[in-house]
Amino acid sequence: MRESVDRRRGRAIVRAPADGAAPWRVLGWLAFALAVAAMLGLAGPARADEAAWQALRSGGHALLLRHALAPGTGDPSNFVLTDCATQRNLSAAGRDQARRLGAAIRAGGVRVDRVLSSRWCRALETARLMEVGAVEPFPPIDSFFQDRGEGPAQTRAVEAFLAGLGDDTVVMVTHQVNITALTGIVPRSGEGIVVRPSPTGLTVVGRLSLPAD
Repeated sequence: MRESVDRRRGRAIVRAPADGAAPWRVLGWLAFALAVAAMLGLAGPARADEAAWQALRSGGHALLLRHALAPGTGDPSNFVLTDCATQRNLSAAGRDQARRLGAAIRAGGVRVDRVLSSRWCRALETARLMEVGAVEPFPPIDSFFQDRGEGPAQTRAVEAFLAGLGDDTVVMVTHQVNITALTGIVPRSGEGIVVRPSPTGLTVVGRLSLPAD
């Protein structure tokens, strides 16, 4: 879009109002608009997303991705890990979202070295429909929504794994509780958080609001 290009080049286009208001009034309205935009965070996400994309292209980062749309919360009381019929699964919109997620990653020029997934069916299906690499089940990113006592150990295991990431780019398809424990962020379905290892755990680079519909 022309407006986005102009912003990246550091230019601002200000059109005088039709009633011929004085320049100071135009500048006043511009300052007000910029202040509102700052409060609403309208300028931040675009920059954060671009930083996240660049980080993924550079290697040495992980994309913590919440599985695609799966209506509901948690899992049924008769949940069985090996039986998808007993679990909360992706909707048709969720399956379409997963395909779009993969298309966005491929179009973004990201070389994915490994795709790790929670063993929950909705995460595995998301990872497979994305088609960005062979999918490896990875128990440390299984959901601990039903058993919060498992959270600290799983979080430490993920941090330890990512500490040895090297130059690889890894996609981890997991759940909201896992991502929140690792980053403090509550992601939407299909939203990704880009992180890199640091001496104190993980550093958040940015968020990716990938296509949802």
